[in-house]
Amino acid sequence: MALVLADRVQETTVTSGTGSITLSGAVSGFQSFAAVGNGNTCYYTIVDGTAWEVGIGTYSTTGPTLARTTVLSNSSGNTSPLTLSSASKPVFLTYPSE
Repeated sequence: MALVLADRVQETTVTSGTGSITLSGAVSGFQSFAAVGNGNTCYYTIVDGTAWEVGIGTYSTTGPTLARTTVLSNSSGNTSPLTLSSASKPVFLTYPSE
C-alpha cells in the first residue's frame, strides 16, 4: 500500500454517514480515483455544503470506494469523520497543509 499523489483527480459522491465513500465517477475535465490504484492511499478532501474534511483515504476498485482511513482535520475542528448528507458532493485529491 503506497501513498499516491496524482493531478486533477475529482469525483462526486452521494454517500451519507461516516463510513467509506462510494465514488460516482469523475467530474468533467478530471480523472477518477482509479489513478491512485487499488489498495493505495491518498490525501483527499470532501466538501458537503459548508462542511469539509481532509484526510488519508484508501482507494478500492470494488464499488469503487474511498475508505476514510485517517481524518486529519475538518470544519468541526476535530479528527472525527463528518456525518455526510445524502446530497451530491465533490471528493478530490489534495495535499494537506499539516
